[in-house]
Order: sequence, then structure tokens, then C-alpha cells
Amino acid sequence: MQPFAAQPLQGIRVVEVAQNIAGPYTGEILSALGADVVKVERPGTGDDARGWGPPFWRGTATTFQAMNHGKKSIALDLKDPAQLQWLRDYVAQADVFVQNMRPGSLAELDLGPEVLCAANPRLVYCSLTAFGHKGPKQLAPGYEPMVQAYAGLFSINGAETGPPSRVGMQVLDLGSGIWAALGCIAALFQRASTGKGCVVDTSLFETALGWLQVMMAGFQATGQQPARHRSGNPNVVVFQALPTADGELVVAAANDRLFAKLARLVGHPEWAADPRYASNALRVQHKAELVPALETLFRQRTTEDWILALEAAGIPCGPIQDFAQVMAQPQTEAIGIFQSIPEVDLKVVGLPLSFDGERPPMRGRAPELGEHTQDICGGLR
Repeated sequence: MQPFAAQPLQGIRVVEVAQNIAGPYTGEILSALGADVVKVERPGTGDDARGWGPPFWRGTATTFQAMNHGKKSIALDLKDPAQLQWLRDYVAQADVFVQNMRPGSLAELDLGPEVLCAANPRLVYCSLTAFGHKGPKQLAPGYEPMVQAYAGLFSINGAETGPPSRVGMQVLDLGSGIWAALGCIAALFQRASTGKGCVVDTSLFETALGWLQVMMAGFQATGQQPARHRSGNPNVVVFQALPTADGELVVAAANDRLFAKLARLVGHPEWAADPRYASNALRVQHKAELVPALETLFRQRTTEDWILALEAAGIPCGPIQDFAQVMAQPQTEAIGIFQSIPEVDLKVVGLPLSFDGERPPMRGRAPELGEHTQDICGGLR
């Protein structure tokens, strides 16, 4: 069998007018899959994320390095009619246009989907916004923390007795970038048979609601706001971190068979048939009794001792690790997901995807601001 190409989007030209994280991550995914991504930046300062540090690596914020390696950068002043027209003409030959600028700002420059898709009917025009392309907030700007709060993510995150909390990474920016890339690829697949592109829209708000779909279904059924569970799950018990003699350990006895094994392991085989704990639904109902009992037992042994015992019993478990511990794990090394950016020697997480066992390779470093302007734009200036 002929190997599947690790860069299946070779030959696809993407124009990215985007900054910060969500839009650039879309471009980053498409670039990692082989597309030629040209990033359009403002002269002088470029993408705001270039300055989103410390930390910096070789003068540029690591945030920018992680989201833009393998791309080309051109610096255009879109207030200049000649440069603006050059961009319109360039997009007329492109396959994909990705943007996450202030809602309405590109339409003011005749770079909206109506204009660009009319000039290039094969174009896939992809927009990422904060709240969506319809509704009273369609023109409202937004960043990750405020949309997490608005969409309800804060309300379910944090300790049971503490205040609501933000999810600690850019789950909506990165998630929206993934949805946008998936939408672009689906649109390109459709174009292969119809010859026509389309407009792809996604937003941080929609991504948040997508991540919340299981809890939202529960809310629709019960009308009750989900309680916060610091490390646990409102629908499955035992499925959370438990304190040990020297730390914490996540235990996932996520069905009745695994719970029976756990009950035997901790010296209470009768729990498997206990009318309070015999099914998951009963364990959820009596969580306030069961979990403290387990906590008392787990505090009697170290994390390492429990891991050995749980793994021997076939019960899924895992230590709570910091970044250094994660990177030192043999499993991390085995999957080869950390890749060094060429020339700058900065290790970043590669595409979490492989084709016939091959992860798409790192294609190049993040570009300097306007590094490819002369090569791509020629004598425009």
C-alpha cells in the first residue's frame, strides 16, 4: 500500500489575515498539513501576539512562535489603496482566506466574503469571531476569558466551595482554530466535486457551547445548573483525584466492573453490592458518603504505591504531573509530538495527528515581520 502523504494539503494556497491565537492556529494547522500559508500583517508591529510575552524566544513571544511556524509573512498597509488592491488580486488566486479581525473591519475594506467570493468563486472564506456571525453580538469584539465567562465555562470550573474559575489555557481560541480548519478542509473536499467554494464561520462562543454539549443536554433535561467538581465528573463516580500520603492521584473507576475491582482493592468488596453503591447512578446519589471514605483510605499509602496496586488490578489511574514531569515521561518521548522549530531550536507541540504512523514534520520557523513581502509582492512598494 502506498503511504499516505503526511502533508495532504500540498498545493493549497492560504491567505491569513489574522492575529493572536484562534485565526493563526487555523493557519498553523493548514500549514502543518502542507498548505502554503501567507500571513498578512500590519507594517511596524505585525500580529499583536509577537509581543505577547514574556516569555520571548529570540526576540519574539513564544505564543507567536508556536502559532505561526512554517508560514510566510508579508507586511501590507491596507489603508493604502494600491496595497489593498494587490491583496484583493492575490486572494483571487488563493484557495482559502482565513480572518479573525474585528467584526466588520474587513467588509469596510471590501475584503468581506461577498466581494472576495464574487471575484473568486472557488474561494473558501473562513471567519472566526467572538460570538458568531448572526445576532445582536455579532459585531462585538471578544477575547478568551470574557467568552469563557459569557458562555458558562466559568460556572462549571473550579473547586466545589470556591469561586467560578477560568479554564487555564486558551481552550476556546485553540478549539475554534480546530473547528475552522476542519470547516476549511470539508469545504475544499466539497469544492473538489462542485467547483465552488463557500463561507465557513465559527466563533469562540459556539466552540464553548460545543464543549459544553453534554452538560447542556443534562441542563435541558433537569433545569439544574451543574455543580462544580474540582477534579471529578457530575455523572460518573468514582472518576476524580483522590489524596494520597504524598500528593493526589486521579482514579477512573468509570463503570460497575471497575468499581467492584476498586472496592476489593481498598478492602471493602461488599461495596460492590451495597444498595448505596451498586450502580453508577447510586454512587452519584451517594457521592458525599463514598468519596470521603475513599479519601481516608487513599491517604494511607503513597501515590506510587497506589499506582502500582491500581494498575495491577486493571483500574485506570494517573498521577497529577507538572510540565517538566510530562516532558520527561517515556510515553511523551515515544509519540514524538514535541518537535523543534527549524533554525530557532524551540521545541513546540506538533500536530496531534499522524498519517500511516507519520506525524506531519515541522516545516519552518515563524517568519520575521514582512520577511517575504518582497518575494511575494514584488515591486508593489
